[in-house]
Amino acid sequence: MAERKKAIQTLGKRKRAIARATVRPGSGQITINSKVLDLIEPKYIRMRLREPLMLAPAELTGKVDVDINVTGGGIWGQADAARTALATGLVKWSGSKELRQTYHDYDRTLLVSDSRRTEPHKPSRSTAGPRRTKQQSKR
Repeated sequence: MAERKKAIQTLGKRKRAIARATVRPGSGQITINSKVLDLIEPKYIRMRLREPLMLAPAELTGKVDVDINVTGGGIWGQADAARTALATGLVKWSGSKELRQTYHDYDRTLLVSDSRRTEPHKPSRSTAGPRRTKQQSKR
C-alpha cells in the first residue's frame, strides 16, 4: 500500500501581512481566504500568485490542494506573503532540490520572507516621521 502524505503547513511574511498555507493531497485546487485563485482580483495579483505554480512541474501542482489564510497588511503585502507560503509549501511537499533551486534562481523572495519593516517614529516628532528634523534657515 502506498504511503500517504499528511498535510504540510508553511508560513510567508511580507511587511505586516502573514500567510499560512496548508498543503494536502488533492486535485490541484488553490484557495486564498476561501476564495479560488481564479477569482482573485486584480489580475496582476493573480498573475503574481501563479508564478510558483508555473515554475513547478504540472504533476506536482495537479496532486495537491493548497489552502492559504492571509491576515494583516495591504493587498500587495498579502499577495507576496501568500506567494512565499505557496512556494515554500510546494518545495516541502515535493522534497525536490531542483524545484528549490528553480525558485531561488527565478526570485529569491519565493522562498525567503522579506525581513524589512518600517522604522518606528521617534519621540517628540512622532507624527512627522522617524528621521524628520527641523528645517534650517540661513538667516
